[in-house]
Amino acid sequence: MQAQDVLPDGQDFTVINGTTLRKGSVAAFLANARVLEDANASAEDRQTAQQDLRSLIPALETLGLFDIFELRSPALRAEVDRHRATLSQQPRT
Repeated sequence: MQAQDVLPDGQDFTVINGTTLRKGSVAAFLANARVLEDANASAEDRQTAQQDLRSLIPALETLGLFDIFELRSPALRAEVDRHRATLSQQPRT
């Protein structure tokens, strides 16, 4: 399967099980993770990255990303696991 088979050119998002999945979500997650792992990142940059990372977790959960890949960073893994647990407790619509 190729990227265009999942999201054709010109299409920026899809909806799966009621969750909007935007093109670029995985890349944005990785960029935010890099900021959180950067010891030289400012407190403001880290806070923004943490908020942005959290907002991406539902989409990546829907994609099944965390069922396939394990995050190497213990701190990042704990952060994601905390938010995944919160998602699993929310009622589904």
